[in-house]
Parts: sequence; structure tokens; C-alpha cells
Amino acid sequence: MNTDMENRNWKGNWIWDVEQPELSNEQVLVYFRKTFKLSQSASLQLELTADSRYILFVNGERVLVGPSKSTRQAQYVDTVDVSKYLKYGKNVIAVKVLRYPSSEPFQYGIGGPTSIWRSQSAGLLVEGELLNEQGQLIEGVHSDASWKVFRHRGYNYRPSPLIFWMGGLEEVYAEQAPLAWNLPQYDDVAWDAAIPFAQPKGYGLLNPWRLKPRSIPFLYEQERSFIAVHNAAGIDGADVMKLMSERQPLSLKAHELISFELDAGELTTGYIEVSVQGGKGSVISLLCAEGYDEPESTPRNRVKKNRENTSGKLLGDYDVYHVSGESLDAAEVYEPFWFRTFRYVRVEIQVGDEPLQLSAIQYRETGYPLEVRATFQSSDSELNHLWDLSLRTLKRCMHETYEDCPYYEQLQYTMDSRLMMLFTYNVSADDRLPRRTIEDFYQSRMSSGLLQSRYPSTDPQVIPSFSLYWIDMLLEHYQFNGSLELIYRYRPAILELMDWFHSRMTEDGIVGVTSNEYWTYFDWVDAWPLGAPPESKEKPMILLSLMYGDALRKASFLLRLTGWNDVAEELHIRADQICKAVVQVSWSEESNLFRELPETEIYTQHSQIMAVLAGAIEGEEAKQLMKRTLTAPLHKVTLPFSYLLMKALKKVELADELFPLWNRWRVFQQQGLTTLPETEVNPRSDCHAWSSVPLAEFPSTILGVSPAKPGFEEINIHPVIDGLQWAKGVVPTVKGLVKVDWKVEDDNFSISIESPDGVPVTLTMPNGSTHAFTNDCHLSVQLSTV
Repeated sequence: MNTDMENRNWKGNWIWDVEQPELSNEQVLVYFRKTFKLSQSASLQLELTADSRYILFVNGERVLVGPSKSTRQAQYVDTVDVSKYLKYGKNVIAVKVLRYPSSEPFQYGIGGPTSIWRSQSAGLLVEGELLNEQGQLIEGVHSDASWKVFRHRGYNYRPSPLIFWMGGLEEVYAEQAPLAWNLPQYDDVAWDAAIPFAQPKGYGLLNPWRLKPRSIPFLYEQERSFIAVHNAAGIDGADVMKLMSERQPLSLKAHELISFELDAGELTTGYIEVSVQGGKGSVISLLCAEGYDEPESTPRNRVKKNRENTSGKLLGDYDVYHVSGESLDAAEVYEPFWFRTFRYVRVEIQVGDEPLQLSAIQYRETGYPLEVRATFQSSDSELNHLWDLSLRTLKRCMHETYEDCPYYEQLQYTMDSRLMMLFTYNVSADDRLPRRTIEDFYQSRMSSGLLQSRYPSTDPQVIPSFSLYWIDMLLEHYQFNGSLELIYRYRPAILELMDWFHSRMTEDGIVGVTSNEYWTYFDWVDAWPLGAPPESKEKPMILLSLMYGDALRKASFLLRLTGWNDVAEELHIRADQICKAVVQVSWSEESNLFRELPETEIYTQHSQIMAVLAGAIEGEEAKQLMKRTLTAPLHKVTLPFSYLLMKALKKVELADELFPLWNRWRVFQQQGLTTLPETEVNPRSDCHAWSSVPLAEFPSTILGVSPAKPGFEEINIHPVIDGLQWAKGVVPTVKGLVKVDWKVEDDNFSISIESPDGVPVTLTMPNGSTHAFTNDCHLSVQLSTV
């Protein structure tokens, strides 16, 4: 594959069904076909992309969904070998392209998913050559006027106030779409010829689409079945269950009205597929929900209790399909274009004037193909369950980007993604999506050097504190993978970002108020309706200064590694200066705490944590501060910010204080949740991966595995046993797997370790003794010597 996609000589053209640009505030669904005949064996590799989304079929077989989420700076091109789908005789490449509106400013509800970038011109670009067994050219199948095209004018979007970031849901009138259009035998003589309107340019000229090769793997799709039926009306639920488990069709009479609710057994993401025969004029409606709400709930005032209490109700909006009934010989299949997020699906069917046969309802689970290599078990069964919940949550929030939540937004935020990258390293050691995420946020940079808080996004948003998490991403990628490649690439951006904050310093030496420019957000504290104290509109947040100080130290470290010593020293001096200024401006001698804003008596766990991590307070004073942080009546951190609380406790050698913190997660096991929610009390989202902190802490704290040198060139193992009788698991690293198995019996602690060949390991036992070894180790100590 030629990775220099922008400057190569493309044979294909961007094509569409009308002249470009197409200025429309509506979603547009267009079908494309390219037919050819083969009289000999052939191979075919396709390169393709589309604005905005496509689904590729070859001879009726669904092959690929793409492109991966693109940006204004990178339109990703997929490369796929489709040779196995070819056959002798007539063949067809068929592509369904869904175009989202390009209006700026972005219009929620009618503008399509916020996370999918699009230009002013819709289009499809395909390039491929049929080659014989000797590698000689048979025929090109590049996108041009030889392709046929059809617009589905019965495809509509239904705005949804509940998930308006996702752009709404579908209403499809099937009689206005061709059946079996993606099969070779379909007669497309009445279709129009596609209109070529642009060709990728060379000579340094740029199209709206900056073509780049896809840098992450394709999403997986796996057939799944619903496991239970609830609240059936107008039909016996047992008959619906037979349809699920035995594929026994349901025959419905004309004008019947039925409804039932399907249970996937766990919250998932997938393509729902409904197959019917006959039933012309029938209407099928699908409502996807994360869980049951209490009966008194409304979309604006939701009350969530046990998600498995099926006496509640499912809230949401419907995809609606109007059955064509044109074919009685083969099933008519409806599948929403994009995957849906659900544990439960409410199905309503209003049969038309003709009987309808419901042949099947199933789904294909989809997501990023994360290879989970980590395991964790302990003597505490609730922690084991939390591990499983955390892992499922991470997987459901990984698709073409990291996602804050798959149901409501599917947007990639820096705060969320920084944590999810750490989780990915700990369970897989796969850095492909993390690298892509770092690049995404690099592409989000504004001319000032500040990064956007979520990207890709058609509606730009800036939260200054979120930019600083990008520095964490870079440092942690280096720590877990050992490569300085990304640091060299992004050095100028690191410095520009640090300078943005430096330019906003007050005379007191702290970062000034930013709410007059952007959203001042840090955490969903109960007393902060907008993510920060109301006083932050007038007074600077000490927390932002401390986060900046922490980022300065990390940036200084990274730049020094790459030889920018003078700049690194300057950033180090800035970090010392801002930490000193914070102490002078915000330290309270009365409370022995850092104030959250100057000249106020607002105190939070957040600033105490960041004061320790940034080095504003050190040694025994820092240790005592963290003890007060756990007990004083402060504004508490939420679940994602708890990760930083745990880091600070470990930094001051209070790791034994971590175990009680998991009580905040234990409550979820009584709520019928199969994933971790956004917040602890009545959360909006039941699947929010920033809560999956166990994936970072169980491997690094309970099993005790961490890199002693970048890229695990050396390994530290320091298990924390507080509250447990035994724990065991596997931690993947770029050097290989680390296996840890420890137990406590009476006064004896014993541990067995398997580590990658030749990698030095330092083991710190609970009594403080250290042991160096390579490969395997079996040791025990008396706890009474601690």
C-alpha cells in the first residue's frame, strides 16, 4: 500500500449522484454499483473512503464499514483484500454511502453524529485493479462514470432530544429502495451514471480530504442472540423466545399490533437485524435502551434504580422501518446504518393490510478488536466482579476512537481518553488506538497552541484543563512503550501548549481566569453544576495552576530526553515558580489545606491531590496532607478523578489507604449494571469508561506490576495486600506477560512470579525487603516483620 496518499497519481475520482457541492441539511443515503465479469481467477485489493460513512458489499456479502472517523486534517482510506468474494461470471462491488449535513455552525439533532467530520462535498472514492494469477492487469474498478448510482429518497432522520449528539435515529420507507441491489443479478439499467467531480491532487494541491492510510484495525462483528423476552403484549413471550433461540418464525395477521422487549443479557454495541417476509405497509419500531428506568421517569427527569427490574420502563426514541413487502420468496432485512447501544430493545410491530412473517431478530456485536491478555482474581469476589464490569465498559467505549459513552455521544474527550489509554496498556499492551488518539488531539490544535477538549468533533469545544491531559498521554505512552518517536514528533506542540498557559499568568504567578474564553470544567462535583465552582468566573482556580505545574514537570522531562535541554530547564523553573506561587496564594494555615480559589474558604480534594502530584508540597508534609484529604469535609473527587487520588496516595507511601476507596464502586453490583456508569448517583450514562479505574489500579497496585524503566526494560513488582488473602493475574507488557500469584496464610506472605525472559525485575515484599531477579521467582516472608 502506498502510504503517500496525497501526492500519488490516483486513478479513481470522487463520485456522487449530483453535482458538488451538495448543500443540504438532510442526511442523504446513496447506493453505488460497479459490475464486471471474470472468466479467470483474479485478485482484487480495494482502497476506498467516503464522506461521510460507507458500507461495502461484494457480491452481496457485507465486507466492511468505514472509513474510520476522520478529521479536517486526515481523511482515512481503508485498504481491504476482497479476492475471496470474487467468482466466475458477473460480479458487483456495491457501496452504500450515508452523507451527513455539512452546515456550519453545527446543528444538533439534524446534523448527524457530532463525532463524524464531513466536508461541504459528499462523495465516494474507490481504487482497485483486478489482477490475474500472474499479477497482470485484467481491469480497473476505480470510481468513475462507469459506476451506477441510486438515491434512496425514502431514508429520513428523526431528531432525538435524548441523544442529540448522535444526530437522531432513522425512519426508512423500504418501498422507495431497491431490494437485492447489492447482488450481481440485480438489474441496474434504470440507475444513473455516477458523476465524477474531483480527483485527488498532486503537486502540493490539497482537496478537502487529506488522504491518509487507516492506522487502526477494522472493527470486529460477531453474531449474537438475545437471551430473554420481557413485557410482551399482543403476543406470547414464549413464542418470541422461540424466534430468538430456535429461529422459529412468527406469523402475524393483518392489522395486528404487538410489542415485546428483548434482553441482550449485558449492555452492548451492535447492529440490530430484523428479517421479515410479506407484510406490505407494516411498521416496525425499535427502541434501544441501556436499562429500565423507574415508572415515574421522564426524558428530562430520569430515576434509575435496578436496571434488571423489568417492571420499569424503557426510555428513548425509535428507529422506524416501513416494510415494502415486495418479496415473498426471500426475507426483507432491516438494519440501522450505524450500530446501536443497548441492553434492552423494545420492538413494536403494527401489521399492515397484509400478513407479516417475522423471520428473525438478532444482532452483530461490534467494537475495537481489543485483544485482552490481562487477567485478575482475588479473594474478594466483589473486586473480581468490578474487574469484569470495568473490562466490559472499556470494550464498549472503544470503536474507531475512544468514546465517553457509546449511547449518548460517542465523542472522544481528552480526560476520558487519557484514562482509557492507560486501561488499554494494562489489559492488552496494544498502542495502536492510543497512538491514533494522541494524533487526533494534535490535529485539534488551534493557532494559539491550545487543544480542543474533544476530537474529532464537528462542533469545536475547548476546556483548558483538558489540554493538559495530552501531556499525560505522551508521558504514559513513553513509560509503557519506551519509544521517544512521538515525543520528537510533538515537541513544538508541547511547547506551544505550555506557552498558552504561561501567557495567562497573573501578577501573583498563577494561571488567571479562563472562563471568559472557554469552559472552565474539572469534575462533576455535586456542588459544581457546571464542573467548577461558580466563583471561578471571577477568581482563578488553583486547581488549574497545579495541573499546569504538573504538566510543566512532565513536559520538561520529555523534552530533556529528546535533547531540548534549555527549554526543558525553563519549563522546570516555571513549574517551581508556579508551585511556590500557589503556596503563597492559597495555603491556609488555619485548615492546613490549599484553598480552591484565592481569598475563599472553598476546599476540595482535587487541589490537595494535585499539590502533591505537582510537587507544591513534599515529604512528610505531603503525606499528612493526603491523610487530611481523606478525612476532612472537602468536596470529593468523582470516579475518574479518583485515579489521581490513588496516584497521590502511592506517591506519599499511603498505598494501604487505597483499599477502602473501592467501596465507591461496590454499590454498582446491587444496581443490575453490566457496565460502569458515568457517575455514582442516578447517572445519565450506564456505560462510561472513565469509571473503569480498576483496570489501571488492580494490575499496578494489587498485583503491583509497573515499569521500572520505560518500555518495561526493567520491571517493578510491589503488591499491596491490604484486605485480601490472595490475588493472582496476568499483566501484559511490550516485553511479554508478567504473571503474579500471591497469598497470605497466617503470618506468611508468599508470591510466585513469571516474567519475560531476560528482563530484570525488582520485587518489593510487604515487609519492605527487595529482591532482584530475572525470569521466575518464588519467595515468602513473615508479615510480622513489617
